[in-house]
Amino acid sequence: MSPDRFHLSEGDYTPDPDRDTTILLDGYYDHIAAVLREHALPESLVTEMRSRQAELEAADQHLIADEPSRHNLRMTLALVAAYEILTPHLGRETAMHAVRTAFIEPLGDAVKEGTRAMLDAAPDPFAAMVATSKSREEHAFGDTFVFDRAIDDDQRYHLNIRRCFYHDVLTAHSAPELTPVMCAFDTNWMDAIDPETHGFRFDRPTTIGLGAPHCPFHFTRTNPTD
Repeated sequence: MSPDRFHLSEGDYTPDPDRDTTILLDGYYDHIAAVLREHALPESLVTEMRSRQAELEAADQHLIADEPSRHNLRMTLALVAAYEILTPHLGRETAMHAVRTAFIEPLGDAVKEGTRAMLDAAPDPFAAMVATSKSREEHAFGDTFVFDRAIDDDQRYHLNIRRCFYHDVLTAHSAPELTPVMCAFDTNWMDAIDPETHGFRFDRPTTIGLGAPHCPFHFTRTNPTD
């Protein structure tokens, strides 16, 4: 079983953007290194990608509005850097697949198992998940995302994301096609929700990255309480 590296199962989860981003990017670049070996490409390209990421970060300092955006910029530009450098070697489609799997898979089991453990242990899994969402909105996303809480009561938490910093950054770097990679990372915790066991469902039929005007993050009790 993957260790709960984000301490999700402990309850009262508060994101640590610096720690969480560093863990994610270490796994990401390790996976990229494996892709390079698979395609007989020099692993020195990872060093080149990290250097390119640093260059992009230095040029994009004006986009940083708060501490969460500092680390979200790091994550997003890591995608841009690898995509830029891999595409001439692998082609656009294979490069995009490599970036996607490197971003999603290394921590997938850890996030899923940690989320499920949190929900299984919670007296009210719906309330625990809503609290986690609100904590992430404040500490992991911050002011560069625009959140609209359309419904927020004991039965439903329907959050709509009206502005996505990830998409803004990727669009500015002519790579909006990478936004769904960021969206897909969420499937790691989404797949941990079992409506029959946890008493609520999660719906996100589309995202800004897929061309929608907003991203619906809708949590709804399946066994409403009085």
